[in-house]
Amino acid sequence: ITLKLLITWLYWDAGYGKYTDPLHGWTLHADPLPALDTYVRHTAVARYMYALLTPTGLRYMTPTVVYAEMFCAPTALLGTFLGSKRIVYGVVILMCFLHMGIAATMRNTVLLSSVACVAWCVFLPAGVGEDLCNFLGLNLFASSSDGGGSSRRNGKSRSEQNNGNASTKKTTSNKDSSSTFFSRHHGVISTIIIGAFVSGSIWFETMSDECNQSMKHIWSTLLHNRWNVFIGAEEYVTWEIAPGRLLDGSVVDVWSKSNEVSWEMPGAGAPCTSTARAGRWRSFPYLAELDGEDGETLWGYLCRQWDEENGVLTTTTNKENGVVTTSTNGRKLLRFNFFMLQADVLPNMGFS
Repeated sequence: ITLKLLITWLYWDAGYGKYTDPLHGWTLHADPLPALDTYVRHTAVARYMYALLTPTGLRYMTPTVVYAEMFCAPTALLGTFLGSKRIVYGVVILMCFLHMGIAATMRNTVLLSSVACVAWCVFLPAGVGEDLCNFLGLNLFASSSDGGGSSRRNGKSRSEQNNGNASTKKTTSNKDSSSTFFSRHHGVISTIIIGAFVSGSIWFETMSDECNQSMKHIWSTLLHNRWNVFIGAEEYVTWEIAPGRLLDGSVVDVWSKSNEVSWEMPGAGAPCTSTARAGRWRSFPYLAELDGEDGETLWGYLCRQWDEENGVLTTTTNKENGVVTTSTNGRKLLRFNFFMLQADVLPNMGFS
């Protein structure tokens, strides 16, 4: 029940964050664009969906996400309390479809959506496997009767099965008697862990300072739920490039590991964020203001990575107390600049 309450809190908090969005991006009268109009643009499925629903359809669809997040989890909790499998199954199926839609229409959300679907399994009632088989018309859980005869199952007689059952009971009894501390108190331990997370979330929202995403506050970043995930309408999309000059005089894009530098929005016409670049991290560009030794370590990593992946062999020798570095490969990276670019989101799948 504690885990169900935690999921209920997380979804209510996420939905309430959208409901109280200062820009009103999740309302019917969002200005200039509703949130779904700005998010549902990044994949092929999203563009088909945009064409079918049109901007007007997405505007009417946007507020339904808020109320689904706020009230579906409490409804499932109520269905569990009432013992109504129909209510529970209906809510779980609805939310799984919601997350599958997110995975199909938003870039880089497949893993997040998959984990969210797994979390809803905690609401599933006992006997879900039997209910699913009955729904599909399968007969896997039907019990068979031998009519009082001496039938053998799996090559064993009834007496052998009874002896096996007795042996199993003894083994189970021995395991129970030697159970570990965690197995005896797992309910209490789980409640403490989940309660600590819930308490931390409430504290973070009501009493803590705003998280600045710095490395010094990495612990507070873990509590970012509605504070940084799909809050308002996306006003712009961002991407990064890092033009770099090599020893042979050529210019490459160090960030996307490409031999050509393009200032255009990446994605073959589909706008995206920096996470679309292979082998990169969304948080990396937000550390760009680091300076001194920290900055040298941060940006020096890109240089070392480029050289290692391009087979650059560097040798260092000392000549009269001086250090001389030589390279045996013309693709050694000498220097680069880093740019974060953005394009404003405009109506009708447009961008500035």
